[in-house]
Amino acid sequence: MGAMTSTEAADLPEAADLPDAAELPGAAGLPEVAGLPDARALRTPARLRRRASRLLSQLTMRSDRLITEGLAGVDARKWHYAVLASLEEYGPGSQAELSRRSGIYRSDMVGVLNELTRRGLVDRSPDPADGRRNIITISEKGRRWLPRLDGLLDDLHEELLAPLSAAERDQLVGLLTRLLDHHTARSS
Repeated sequence: MGAMTSTEAADLPEAADLPDAAELPGAAGLPEVAGLPDARALRTPARLRRRASRLLSQLTMRSDRLITEGLAGVDARKWHYAVLASLEEYGPGSQAELSRRSGIYRSDMVGVLNELTRRGLVDRSPDPADGRRNIITISEKGRRWLPRLDGLLDDLHEELLAPLSAAERDQLVGLLTRLLDHHTARSS
C-alpha cells in the first residue's frame, strides 16, 4: 500500500468527530482502556475486545504485575507462596512432587527451594527411601510466614477484582477453574 494522498487524508474525520467508545458497535458494557491520553485517538478494536483469549491475556499481564510488585514489597515471589501453600496443604514432598503440585517447572524448582531454604522457610532433607532425592518440609518460620502472604494476597486480589461484587468474584473464579481444569485434563 502506498502513502495516503492529501485528498484521502482530508476525507478522514477529525478526532472530535469520532464517536465515543460506548457508541461503537459491540462496545456496550466493555471497560475503557485505562491510561490512554485520548480514548478516541487510540482505541482497541471491538472485535479484539470480544475475544476471551485477548481479555484473559490483558488481565493476566495486569494481574501478574500487581501480584509481583505486591509480593516484592515484602521480599517474596509468587513461587514462594505456591511452594509454601502446597507444603502446608499436602505435606512434605519431593522436588518433583512440588513441581507437579505448584506448576513450577522442575528446572526452576531448585532455585526456588534454595531461596526458601536460605530464608529458613522450608527444610530439605534426604529421602530415607531414596538417598538421591530430597524431601521438602515447611518450617515453623514458613508456617508463620504463609498467613502473612495470604493477607497480602487477599488485599491485592481485592484491588484486582474491585469492580466485581462478591457473587461475581465467586462466579469468575468458578468459570476460570472450570476452563483451567478442562484444558489441563486435555493436555494430560
